[in-house]
Amino acid sequence: MHGGRLEAARRRFPGAPEPFLDLSTGINPVPYPPPPLAVEAFTRLPEPEALAALLEAAADAYGATEPAMVAAAPGSQALIGLLPRLRPPGRVRVLGPTYAEHARAWAQADHTVDEVATLDALAGAEVAVLSHPNNPDGRRYDQAALLGLAAAQAARGGWLVVDEAFADLEPGAPGLGTALPRPGLVLLRSFGKTYGLAGLRLGFALAAPDLAERIAEALGPWPVSGPAIAIGAAALRDCAWREASAVRLARDAARLDALLGEVGLAVIGGTLLFRLARVADAATLAERLGRAGILVRVFPERPDWLRFGLPPDASAWHRLAAALEGRDAARQG
Repeated sequence: MHGGRLEAARRRFPGAPEPFLDLSTGINPVPYPPPPLAVEAFTRLPEPEALAALLEAAADAYGATEPAMVAAAPGSQALIGLLPRLRPPGRVRVLGPTYAEHARAWAQADHTVDEVATLDALAGAEVAVLSHPNNPDGRRYDQAALLGLAAAQAARGGWLVVDEAFADLEPGAPGLGTALPRPGLVLLRSFGKTYGLAGLRLGFALAAPDLAERIAEALGPWPVSGPAIAIGAAALRDCAWREASAVRLARDAARLDALLGEVGLAVIGGTLLFRLARVADAATLAERLGRAGILVRVFPERPDWLRFGLPPDASAWHRLAAALEGRDAARQG
């Protein structure tokens, strides 16, 4: 199950106070302020020059040396579903536990999929898939090891697919864009998570130009909307906003770690956009938070894990603290 299912949460907790506080997703809680858009962004099909400007902005933001290494898509999820259809069925290994859609997408395209637990175990498959940093535990990997794996995959005609959806705001920005072009290396970037604009549906694949072109051709003409192009290009060029957001998120992540620790939860991982905590009976705590109008991410396969996004404002912080302590935030003031 994905996070962000607020209507389902409202049905499950009909008496919960509103507005529902959604901490189940790893999306920046303070979004980028979209610039005013010309009406033509909505009424006309995007011009090729506008898409080219977006690809140039993305290449600069992600460290690629040329826009030909970038393909734009309606969200990184669309790319996760597309990539398996660009190769004949083969053996795929996914480094887990991670975002479940990776394994699901390759299996639905008739590939044989195995989940493995270590970086070394990825070797030998036609396609190796990992997330860096990983969702949900924030694991990071040595860049030299990743590039060595990419070279080994390329030597056998394979791919290394690295989902960098949560890389943008991390200290040191652990992305591999500056290592391109490398045969068979495919990087995925999520615009919506970093900029808090998930509904815009915008994501990018970065790869060597020939592979990026294949991805773009498979997506077809007008892969993203006019508003997404205009807002995406402006946001990707706004380095000051991104840097300030990273500073704020680092402060808030530390604050959330302290809050969770105060009520006995052990923070075992995460990124600047979410924290993963261990608690003996995660389902019971998630239920209590749900009745307080707070949605968090549960993991049926790991009943001792809960993932928390970051609260957006002072009121949300107060509500979360009260609910974790078993208090009624409305009555406690």
